[in-house]
Amino acid sequence: MKRRNFLLAAGAAMLPATTLTRVMAETGHEHHNEGDATPGERTEQGYMPVHTPNGWTLPYEMNNGVKEFHLVAEEIEHEFAPGSVAKCWGYNGTTPGPTIEAVEGDRVRIYVTNRLPEYTSVHWHGIHLPSGMDGVKGVTQPPIHPGETFVYEFELNQHGTHMYHPHADEMVQMAMGMMGMFIIHPKDGEIEPVDRDYAILLHNWGLHPGTRTPDPSIMVDFDLWSMNSKVFPAIDSLVAKTGERVRIRMGNLSMWNHPMHVHGVSFEVTGSDGGRWPREQWRKETTEIVAVGQTRDIEFIAPPGDWAFHCHMTHHTMNPMGHGIANPLGVDQSGIEEEIRSILPGYMAMGEHGMADHQDHTDGGHMPGPENTLAMGMGHGPFGNIGMGGMFTLIKVRDDLEPGDFRDPGWYWHPDGEVAHKVSDDPEFGSPVRRGKLADADSEKLPTPDRDAHGGHGGHGGNGGHNGHDGHDH
Repeated sequence: MKRRNFLLAAGAAMLPATTLTRVMAETGHEHHNEGDATPGERTEQGYMPVHTPNGWTLPYEMNNGVKEFHLVAEEIEHEFAPGSVAKCWGYNGTTPGPTIEAVEGDRVRIYVTNRLPEYTSVHWHGIHLPSGMDGVKGVTQPPIHPGETFVYEFELNQHGTHMYHPHADEMVQMAMGMMGMFIIHPKDGEIEPVDRDYAILLHNWGLHPGTRTPDPSIMVDFDLWSMNSKVFPAIDSLVAKTGERVRIRMGNLSMWNHPMHVHGVSFEVTGSDGGRWPREQWRKETTEIVAVGQTRDIEFIAPPGDWAFHCHMTHHTMNPMGHGIANPLGVDQSGIEEEIRSILPGYMAMGEHGMADHQDHTDGGHMPGPENTLAMGMGHGPFGNIGMGGMFTLIKVRDDLEPGDFRDPGWYWHPDGEVAHKVSDDPEFGSPVRRGKLADADSEKLPTPDRDAHGGHGGHGGNGGHNGHDGHDH
């Protein structure tokens, strides 16, 4: 680190966050927040600002040609969805922390103040920079102790979708919500400009039923799956005007891989933390895996309608449930409910015919569940309850949206003849072609093939072995 920057870091480390902010303001630094510039308009540097659903973009100040940002790591109160509030850790009051936006060629200076009860650091995930700015506690820097402020400074020599997070007690700190997006726009403009640019950070949480603090010791059995630290139905819809080019930047700092699926389009996979790829590397998909630690950019031309956007891991599109509790599908529970209620008032048997009615029960107050715990399904649509939750939201495309208008336009009004509808109440309707054996009330197990009925396989017992052998003369 240059001597000037080292002294700046040392001095800043002795200042509380409020004092540092005041000192920076009194030096006459110019305040900017291009991420919150006039919606739908490009910035002075020529890029379309990223929109972070349920989130925000961090303002910066210009100081002698350097963009200065200030992150504060601190305990926060976070709402995953109405009815579930937890004590988490984040940056500048939120999880994920604010999105940082800059342009290839910019020099950035990022102050990090630690208001956590333990030390921390910040790693700039996927960004090329001097080793001493890489943020690995004990390897490239000393820890940022509680109350201290450090400064990171480097030039951005690339573009792409990046992230930031601690590399200090990271299993705890990331499990508690410490992460954010870092977007670097290309200095020479885009191969093909986009009209809407979204940033979404995928994460998972171990918020056990009835608790108010995420469990950082969870390895696999998470119960909240989030986009920008929200779960459906609290995740903002992504909106666009019909025909606009939409880019969704996805980063994954969870402990699972996520096959992200968009309904209604075949999108192009166009970039990552390696930047926007050359056009010849773009490929058409409808589902793209975003692996742990990866970022992926997808782009598409928006068709009118309400389109689901979600992880295709089926248990990632639901809200909390007891994963250790058996699902008694097909089990006759007659009489059991009354017996259990004698020792557990309010108990309701469920699952014999599936769990489709669960939301009706919770909405009706019959199964309130533990305090501060969401129901598995919560969302309501124009045709009733929505059968998905968790890492799920909607892309809402309308003909009449103005550029830069990110407000939810409500539900889509389908043209006549374009909605699937009922044609019969008769379960014996039509003449469908079937094979196999249908289950009935007397079925005790799935049907199994009778190999012996068609000659069997020689040498495996039974009557009538292959090629005239009886299965024993070998």
